[in-house]
Amino acid sequence: MKRIELIVAYDGTNYRGWQIQKNGETIESMLNRALSDLTGEDVRVQGASRTDSGVHAMGNVAVFDTEARMAADKFSYALNQRLPEDIRVQRSREVPADFHPRYQKTVKTYEYRILNREFPLPAYRLNTYFTYCTLNVERMRQGAAYLIGEYDFQSFCAAGAQVKTTVRTVYDLQVTKEKDLITIRITGNGFLYNMVRIIAGTLIKVGAGEWEPSYIKEVLEARDRRLAGPTAPAKGLTLMNIIFQGEK
Repeated sequence: MKRIELIVAYDGTNYRGWQIQKNGETIESMLNRALSDLTGEDVRVQGASRTDSGVHAMGNVAVFDTEARMAADKFSYALNQRLPEDIRVQRSREVPADFHPRYQKTVKTYEYRILNREFPLPAYRLNTYFTYCTLNVERMRQGAAYLIGEYDFQSFCAAGAQVKTTVRTVYDLQVTKEKDLITIRITGNGFLYNMVRIIAGTLIKVGAGEWEPSYIKEVLEARDRRLAGPTAPAKGLTLMNIIFQGEK
């Protein structure tokens, strides 16, 4: 028996998120089916990040166990022949038998993309949130600065999250603009349920001039979800990568 790690990229538009659901296809269910067909075994992958319905990924991580004799680096090629075009394995390799991506210390990076112009562009419709309301990127940067560091992010956590603590560390939070595309890029040691999308929704309010940048500090200190902005739509969010402790 060996354990194989997969780096998986996907367009989440047509899926009910990563984790298996009763009401539709998920990334996990598609991988399980393709791997079971490939190996002739009942394969169940274990993922690092359970992205929500409609969220995308450039580099989510999953592992599975198999007795198949195929070389570890060949699984990516074989799987991509069996998966739909909106799911692609970027790399496969053997890892230690006790490696579990959900229980390792990690650094995760997400991007939230906003198309900010008078009219939408069809090419961005599936992976970018559109708003015609003019956003001031400098104000968004000023607001974002209050969120860098180790804090209790309860104000930026959706109700019903089952976690031991709402304390997280944000290592970097950048807001950039190239032509009409605004990108919020956030890196941290972990994120609460809907945390990145709530941060994005709050920064959009600041950028639109509805709130002052300093209001972000008040929201953070209040530990009250009702004070933060709305949860931004899922389609603008992409999990960019996950780095495990000890990796570069």
